[in-house]
Amino acid sequence: MAVGRADYQERKESKIDRYNAKARKATAEANQEFNRAREMSSVIPFGQPILIGHHNEGKHRALLKRIDNSHHKAHEADERAAYYQGRAESAESNHAISGDDTEAVSRLKSKLAEYENTKEFYKAVNKAWKQDKEALYKLGLSDTDIEKLKSGMYSHQTKPFATWQLSNLNAEIRRIKQRIEELSKLDQMKEESVKFSNGEMRINTEINRIQFIFNEIPPEETRKLLKSHGFKWSPSEKAWQRQRTINAINTTNWLLKNHFLKQ
Repeated sequence: MAVGRADYQERKESKIDRYNAKARKATAEANQEFNRAREMSSVIPFGQPILIGHHNEGKHRALLKRIDNSHHKAHEADERAAYYQGRAESAESNHAISGDDTEAVSRLKSKLAEYENTKEFYKAVNKAWKQDKEALYKLGLSDTDIEKLKSGMYSHQTKPFATWQLSNLNAEIRRIKQRIEELSKLDQMKEESVKFSNGEMRINTEINRIQFIFNEIPPEETRKLLKSHGFKWSPSEKAWQRQRTINAINTTNWLLKNHFLKQ
C-alpha cells in the first residue's frame, strides 16, 4: 500500500467540519450574550445615572454588572468564533502535501515537474533576453509579458530572473526530491514491533504512526521524554505516537537504545 493513511481526506474534512461547528457554536453564544445584555439594558432609561442613596441603587449596580458580564462573554465568544473560523479556512486552503496523504508521492512528482519546468523557463527567458524580441516571442511571450518583466527589474539587473530566484528553485527541487525519496523508503518498510520492560514500540503502517504503548501509565519522566521528542498521547489509540517519517524512525531507534531497552 502507498505510504500514508487511507482516511487522510476524511480526517481533513472532519477537522474542517469540527472547526466550523465550533465557530457556529461560539457565534451563537456571542449573539445570545449580546441579546441578553440588550434586554437587560432596555429596562434602564437612556442616560439614567446610578442614583446614590436611592433604594434601587444596589439593584442598579448589580444589573450594570450583569450587563457588563454579558458583554464580556459575548466578546470572548466572538473572538473564539473568529479563531475557529480562521482555523477552518486555514485547514481548507492548506495545499501543503502531507505524508499522511496516500497520494503524496504522486502529488510531489507533479509539483517537482512543475518546478523543473519553471526553472527551465526562467533559464530560457534569461538566455533569450540577451538576444532579441524574436527569441522571446518564440518562447510564447507577448509584448505585454515582456513589458511586465521589464517593469519588475531593478536598474542593475541584466536579466529578468535573478540568480537568487534560480537558486531558490533549485533548493526547492532538491527538497522535493528528498521528500519523494524518503516517502518511497517508508513505503517499502514493514510493520514492526519492539517489546521492552513495560510495553512495546509499534510502527503502525495502517495509520502511518510510530507508537509507544505501555502496560500501565508511564511515569512523568517518561511522558516528558516522549513529549520532548514529538510524541503525543492519543486517547483513541491508547498510545503515545507521532507521524511515521525517517526522522521519527531515527528518533525512535535512539529512544529505544538509550532509554527503553536499557530498562
